[in-house]
Amino acid sequence: MRITMIGHSTVLIETNGKKILTDPYFGTRGNPAFARCGKPAKSREEMMAVDGILVSHDHWDHTDGKYLRMLGETPVLAPRLTSWLIKLLGGRNVIGIKSWESREIGGVTITAVPAVHMTVTVGYVLESENQRVFFAGDTFYSGFMKKIGERFRIDVALMPVTTYRIPMTMSDKGAVKAVQMIKPGVVIPIHLGIIPRSPILRTSQTPEQFTQRLKDSGATAKVVLLREGESYEIG
Repeated sequence: MRITMIGHSTVLIETNGKKILTDPYFGTRGNPAFARCGKPAKSREEMMAVDGILVSHDHWDHTDGKYLRMLGETPVLAPRLTSWLIKLLGGRNVIGIKSWESREIGGVTITAVPAVHMTVTVGYVLESENQRVFFAGDTFYSGFMKKIGERFRIDVALMPVTTYRIPMTMSDKGAVKAVQMIKPGVVIPIHLGIIPRSPILRTSQTPEQFTQRLKDSGATAKVVLLREGESYEIG
């Protein structure tokens, strides 16, 4: 199984001959409030040959409408209550899913798990080749993470580990608590591809700071920081 950082929360998971892409966002400029930190490793056109898309929620930096319109009948999993919004953005084969429901894409079992954000959201656990990958999307720390850790033996967790003055995801402290509950073997930080344009909204939190906090907590999970285009292989 190979995990490749495309950029921000867009991650390509290749397993069992299939390609699953999370939260597609290929914009290079951001929006009026947030700037894109770096270009995604691949363009929309280069990412057409995928077998499934996982959308955690409907925010602009996780749902690339232009890309969704290009996909045709590629299955797109999205939270059931807001799946209609993904269809409005251009997704044709949108499959609504709620927490603890499972679907299969080409032999890869995908289970939606709880998440907490400022909109309807889910995370996902992918199971394939006797490996389990947890994609948290955007979420705050909450007690349901203990249940995720109890139900699945997570090999790799793709998790946000920093936040801004107006929190949108877990802080580094919250991410440490999440790791302690989920107990993954490896943590790959995500949601690092945009930054508030206003310095007032920025914090000093970094993936490196999270790594040190995690080490100080006694957790044994390994932190792997992937830059755009870099990959990590498990199994």
